[in-house]
Amino acid sequence: MNDAIVVGAGPAGSAAAIGLTRAGASALLLERARETDDALCGGFLSWQTLSRLDALGIHRAALSGQTVRRVRLFAGLRQSETPLPGEAMGVSRRTLDGALQAAAMAAGAGLERGVHATMLENGAVQTRDGAILRAPAIFLAAGKHGFRGFPREPDKWQRTDPVMGLRLRLPPHPALDRLVGDAVELHLFDRGYAGLVQQEGGSGNLCLAVHKSRLDEAGGDPAALLRALGDALPHLGDRLAHADGSRGVDAIGHVPYGWRTAETAPGLFRLGDQAGVIPSLAGEGMGLAVASADAAVVAWRDGGGSASPGFQRRLAARMTRPFALANLVWRLGENRHGAGAMTAAASLFPSLVRIVSRTTRIRGG
Repeated sequence: MNDAIVVGAGPAGSAAAIGLTRAGASALLLERARETDDALCGGFLSWQTLSRLDALGIHRAALSGQTVRRVRLFAGLRQSETPLPGEAMGVSRRTLDGALQAAAMAAGAGLERGVHATMLENGAVQTRDGAILRAPAIFLAAGKHGFRGFPREPDKWQRTDPVMGLRLRLPPHPALDRLVGDAVELHLFDRGYAGLVQQEGGSGNLCLAVHKSRLDEAGGDPAALLRALGDALPHLGDRLAHADGSRGVDAIGHVPYGWRTAETAPGLFRLGDQAGVIPSLAGEGMGLAVASADAAVVAWRDGGGSASPGFQRRLAARMTRPFALANLVWRLGENRHGAGAMTAAASLFPSLVRIVSRTTRIRGG
């Protein structure tokens, strides 16, 4: 029997497996995808996340991503640009996940693909094919997808108009280099926003968080919504002009942004988006994944499976301030008047942007 089973081989799960094997544990990673794919969310790595990846042996030069030094805000015709507190990176999830999974296996962790975990109960993982796997410690790192038995309820204001995640890949183009370059962009609009960053090879990763009502106004068609936004928002339209019309728009429904939990069972460590879902405009989803994995490994090393409830409470406490600020900025950004005021304030007081950027990071420990 393994000392630990990790459900999900994304950044949180793979980082946990690396830490566990380094601490002397036998760890088994279960991943339902048969191949490493380019996940919809998580294409931005902050300066803090890059440092944590360095400690795991994932060096930034090996990722070959796009260096990001600035954040650019757009609200209608208003715009602002501010240097980030540190050097960040745009990199695809296929590259990031592949590097972390390879490092986990090199450290000695097992990786079983095509294994779909369906239930966690009493120290056991049940899979879709009926197998039951047991371990003294289980690490749940299943990402943004819901997991049976572990509901994630969004805030009240999202329940009547839930949030959808959309993603469009923009092919490499000289105009995209000129327009975006070494910046991460946030395009703010009514009931949503779009984030854009270039990644390895010069491609663009355009991710949107939009309320269902806004998508419904476009007939429920993500491509039609993007066309409408491009027509209404000139800066976003300039970027979308270079999109490949044959590419589909990836989507994920009912993302519970802002949700977090301090609850778990003994022996069960909840990581990344299974512990809390920070609004994606903060660019800290991957930071939360790696930071939660690191903290869980430290807790397990010091107290075994029985340390999980204390770990979960401490992690939830560390999420309080970053989540509160990210939620506030998100609510302002998806309101027409708030977005304009926020962009104007960013132009007048660039230090505010750097303060927000620092404050929405997840602390280690």
